[in-house]
Amino acid sequence: GRVGPAVSHSAPAMEEIKPKSGARSLKPRRSLAAAAFAHTAAYDAAISTWFAAQNGEEPAVTTRAYELAFPLKYGCNPHQVPASIYSIHGASLPFKVLNGKPGYINLLDALNSWALVREVRAALGLAAAASFKHVSPAGAAVAVPLSEVEKAAYEAPESLSPSALAYLRARNADPMCSFGDWAALSDVVDEATANYLKTEVADGIIAPGYTPGALAILAAKKSGGFIVLEANPDYKSPAGEVDFREIGGCVFAQRGHGDKAITPDMMSKVTTKNKDLTEAARRDMVLASIAIKYTQSNSVGYAINGMMIGVGAGQQSRVDCVKLAGRKVTTWWMRQHPKVLGLKFRPEVKRQGRGNARGRYSQGGKTENGR
Repeated sequence: GRVGPAVSHSAPAMEEIKPKSGARSLKPRRSLAAAAFAHTAAYDAAISTWFAAQNGEEPAVTTRAYELAFPLKYGCNPHQVPASIYSIHGASLPFKVLNGKPGYINLLDALNSWALVREVRAALGLAAAASFKHVSPAGAAVAVPLSEVEKAAYEAPESLSPSALAYLRARNADPMCSFGDWAALSDVVDEATANYLKTEVADGIIAPGYTPGALAILAAKKSGGFIVLEANPDYKSPAGEVDFREIGGCVFAQRGHGDKAITPDMMSKVTTKNKDLTEAARRDMVLASIAIKYTQSNSVGYAINGMMIGVGAGQQSRVDCVKLAGRKVTTWWMRQHPKVLGLKFRPEVKRQGRGNARGRYSQGGKTENGR
């Protein structure tokens, strides 16, 4: 048989091809030729991959076909230009941009955090949220009711939906690291969640959907620049479960861990002398295991009350991970001390300032103005 490429093109492009004063423009013709050959190359690659898969083999030559989705201002750092986001050929991205202009790290945070909250939701059946910074969670949590002390320490609003409650917990694991975070929600974002997020300094959010009111609130944040992504919960990569990454002329391939879900039944084997594992403890162990799964190595985490309260991420030594996470736990605990909760503030001190002062005081420090 024969294969004929059918490449879509715009009317202006076709119009430009037409002869003008006895001459033809080469630029649009070359563009269309490039598109046609890219189309047939992707077709050939799909056939090769399919035949290899029938024998359970890895293809001798792997060809990945990508389509430009949109350009980015820069990559991880301002000097890394050009930078772009591509989709797998013939498929859409796993999200839609509803507002704002996401950057390279924004999208890494979005994809990693969305995978985390989706897995937690599936494992525990509770609304889940994560607060991400630089591709690791500063906090992650599920919708567990707050104690009166927690309400005071977190300055929690009177009324919270399950999603808002989950994000408030995630955000209050480590408020300092969550400053300017990326938020991820497992459930459709409602107005209660949007109103709470409106009060926090954050870069963007990803969730499976938004109520009209919530979207309007979020789209107005940061003078209209707040990034809102809608995740596709049913998305499956047409390229399969293997992830590829090109670094310095080498191509690394590994199976993603999305299909290796952590579940509560994995916590049934108790190896310690104390065999009494409460449902709350089992829940927190599942949450911690999933959160650390999506944290940059080396990593150590502590969880209680349905929330991570200390995450030590990206350290060369596991000892340093433990120290870092433990220090965060101590700060979290001391923020609930009566002396910290009893601090008085002038009326003009904003919420962020109050939180910073409590954090500094709980660590044993004061500013000169606060003495």
